[in-house]
Amino acid sequence: MLVLLPPSETKAIGGTGAPLDHAALSCPELNPVRDKIASALVELADDLPASLAALDLSERQADEVSRNAELWRSPTLPALARYTGVLYDSLDLPSMKKGERERAFRRLAVASALFGVVRGGDPIPAYRLSGGSVLPSIGSLTALWRPALEPVLREVDEFVVDLRSGAYANLARIPDAVVVRVVSEDARGVRKAVSHFNKAHKGLLARALSTSRAEPSDVRGLIRVAKAAGLRVEKTGERGVDLFA
Repeated sequence: MLVLLPPSETKAIGGTGAPLDHAALSCPELNPVRDKIASALVELADDLPASLAALDLSERQADEVSRNAELWRSPTLPALARYTGVLYDSLDLPSMKKGERERAFRRLAVASALFGVVRGGDPIPAYRLSGGSVLPSIGSLTALWRPALEPVLREVDEFVVDLRSGAYANLARIPDAVVVRVVSEDARGVRKAVSHFNKAHKGLLARALSTSRAEPSDVRGLIRVAKAAGLRVEKTGERGVDLFA
């Protein structure tokens, strides 16, 4: 099983791992694009005003540009430890036992504007780049990633659960993936997608799927594991699941 998570804008700082080495990451087929984007991002960091504009940052966030400048030299952390925020708080990697963490590193992957996709245990540095960004020297990341990333994800010989957000889902379409939608339901039974609790509930589902000894291979298995964790889920169509907030 492969569970695809969205990344977060916020990252943990520092790390104990060796500096970035694309050869240490999963999906080596993506390394040419990774190299191209990383080089463009580091080059852009030499121009602070241009970086702030391209990355949609304020002057108070200039430290984010400094981290990009140090991309090749800064220490790394496992991807699941690097990303922070609501979803990753709910995933709660620090509380996992050794076996659970190993399963999380293997089963979870994070969509990334810089790396395309990384497995949970892949060592990555702190950086700032969003899926919808356009870098002056290379243009749209969507246009760059789609032809490289889609073939790689189509060839994944695993049950794929897609929890990505819109900008990252646009980087690569995965026709056979099961897409999870976080919804609320009113007294009349009318459902609508929610945004406020979206990330927290996706984090809880990711935790359930990654730490369970049972490894789902289809939607029925996903629903069994989710319900065992106390989550309310329901199949919607051939490749859709509603997760109730």
